[in-house]
Amino acid sequence: MVIFRAPAKLNLTLEVLNRRADGYHLLRSLMVPIDLYDEVEIAPSAAGFRFACDVAELAHENLAEKAFRALEPPAGDWAITLRKRIPTQAGLGGGSSDAATVLIAAMNGAFGAIGERDFVGMARTLGSDVPFFLAQTGALVEGTGERVVPVGELASWHVLLVKPPVSISTAPAYARIDAHDRPTRARGTSVTLEALAALQRGDFATVQRCLSNDFHDVLAESTPEIAQALRALRSAGAEKPLLTGSGSCVFALFATREQRDEVAQALLVPKDFLIYRAALVASDAWRCAA
Repeated sequence: MVIFRAPAKLNLTLEVLNRRADGYHLLRSLMVPIDLYDEVEIAPSAAGFRFACDVAELAHENLAEKAFRALEPPAGDWAITLRKRIPTQAGLGGGSSDAATVLIAAMNGAFGAIGERDFVGMARTLGSDVPFFLAQTGALVEGTGERVVPVGELASWHVLLVKPPVSISTAPAYARIDAHDRPTRARGTSVTLEALAALQRGDFATVQRCLSNDFHDVLAESTPEIAQALRALRSAGAEKPLLTGSGSCVFALFATREQRDEVAQALLVPKDFLIYRAALVASDAWRCAA
């Protein structure tokens, strides 16, 4: 048996660009993994392939199971058990990370010798965020998620997350922002590229200034729970709290653990709002947990 950790992600920037004729949106985003993990356990099975999840409603049509089947499948019988810690429909990419982690496990021999595989191609078919997680560090993500440029080693920065008791589905979120006019943004003047350069040189102040998300204002205005979480972070002393992905989780970025924990101590939210303390992580995030 082997256990791999599947980290959540944050969008430090998220630019929603053109909507293609096929309905997909072109994006430009700076994404980073954080040490809030699901766990993917892989073990030999005596009764054919088995998949289980400790959240019953996620036990069917799960991306982790689809990732295994995309391997066509490896030789032998295997059991995959998914233990969820990353909240769903939160903009944290938990399902995509689980799928990518199955592919990473295969790359690392968890299913034995499987021969040549197009792991990047598999990731693209599984979901728009899955290729990002194969980078195993922060990355510039463009197109519909298929163009991923890793940023290298990440700074030791910290985050405080608040997950309101509301779920946001991706399709309705896009419909909401499509109802608003948005300016065309040339790549050469992109806030994402400015944030990318700052992240690579460890310039916290510039990264924080560049934090942005095209979903942020629209969903904060239309979802009271998101607006409440953002107000609570600001009231506790967080600078520029931001929605991640299409929500509903919001976060604040800190240069040090002490700054994060000071805001966490002052944070006042209702009991049904979930609070997580985390940090940016790089490639060792995916290493075996046991």
